[in-house]
Amino acid sequence: MTVLTAAPSALDTGDTAWLLTSAALVLLMAPGLALFYGGMVRAKSVLNMMMMTFGSLAVVLVLWTLVGYSLAFGNDVGGGLLGNPLQHLGLGDLMAPSSNGSSHVPVLLYAVFQGLFAVITGALVSGAIADRARFGAWMVFVAVWTVVVYAPVAHWVFDAGSPGHPGGWLVHQVGLIDFAGGTVVEVASGASALALALVLGRRIGFGKDPMRPHNLTLVMVGAGLLWFGWFGFNAGSALAADQDAVIVFTTTLVAGAAGTLGWLAVERFRDGHATSLGAASGMVAGLVAITPSCASLSPLGAIVLGAAAGVVCAFAVGLKHRLGYDDSLDVVGVHMVGGIVGTLGIGLLATAGAPTGVNGLLYGGGPGQLGRQAVGVVTVMVYAFVVSGILGLAVDKVMGFRVHRDDEVGGIDLAVHAETAYDLHALVTGRTVPHGTLRSLTHSGENR
Repeated sequence: MTVLTAAPSALDTGDTAWLLTSAALVLLMAPGLALFYGGMVRAKSVLNMMMMTFGSLAVVLVLWTLVGYSLAFGNDVGGGLLGNPLQHLGLGDLMAPSSNGSSHVPVLLYAVFQGLFAVITGALVSGAIADRARFGAWMVFVAVWTVVVYAPVAHWVFDAGSPGHPGGWLVHQVGLIDFAGGTVVEVASGASALALALVLGRRIGFGKDPMRPHNLTLVMVGAGLLWFGWFGFNAGSALAADQDAVIVFTTTLVAGAAGTLGWLAVERFRDGHATSLGAASGMVAGLVAITPSCASLSPLGAIVLGAAAGVVCAFAVGLKHRLGYDDSLDVVGVHMVGGIVGTLGIGLLATAGAPTGVNGLLYGGGPGQLGRQAVGVVTVMVYAFVVSGILGLAVDKVMGFRVHRDDEVGGIDLAVHAETAYDLHALVTGRTVPHGTLRSLTHSGENR
């Protein structure tokens, strides 16, 4: 991803319009994710799940404006490890028209675009702790996490540097290729999710009680919005309305389709049924994998990678039952594993005919790029896991991260938010069921 600096230049209205549109598409991914996650949990915790996404949207954007963008894209203050946290404090210095002289888009717009990446990444982590987390504790966690995990990793990977601006060490010194966030977004969120799931422990009844999605219609609608928004996520990272954006748009499109087919194929041959949840999950897996590699592969390579991600992730989601950790909505199995597949896939399937201009191992490029991709994956995974685990333990120690047992069994929505997602005042045998009875039914712990 190109980094922007504040050198004055003529702004291109077409490129600016495309990045404005892309930023709006990435913003749309937040309610899309809320619907996707909300449909996957039980009815008694829908609002809590959706609130964690909307809460992330609010707190992350404020922190990104204050200090996050400076940490991620400010002038380096530590050998490629971190940007100057005070350089763009509040983003007020970016209000004058400015660009980097190549993409011709305002730096302020680029800062906003990147802030929305941070929102989605933080919100993804919440899926691992669905049905059992305190909302206040989550808000504190995601706020600090944005500053100590996301912003530094974004600096390492996304800040490619410019004259007088060395940039992040993974992209500038190691040579990692990650066009739109396979490590920064997917691997970081998945590793953080695993750490947090271990800190909070398993849900009551995990492995014994059915914990099926309560509303697959919401899941499918949310998945569709995510796919739509993903074009802003990936193609918007080209920072221009040009041929590179067209190639990225195409690889993103076909990888999502191939991921769907890969996951459904596994379900059909393994379980005998191709499910709607599998279709939505496979689509996301394909999109996750193509995120880092969308500017490095041909359309055919994108199909191969997307299908591989669908297959691999379909098997990976079962690891939580074998290993005993409770990743409620399979953030580890889809996002971390899918991000690894996509990031390493560059080292295998990249072609010099794509915008990044690198050949992978299968195109005669040798093992060098694959090694650089592996360094990026391992570094981000270990850092995000360790720091997120420490942060999760600290929040739990100070204020308690998990809801009370009775609230978890009865329903987080009523206990924490004093609301329910659905109006259950129904007519039974010609009479309205008393409210207390319905509340008791809602608290029964059954999946509805």
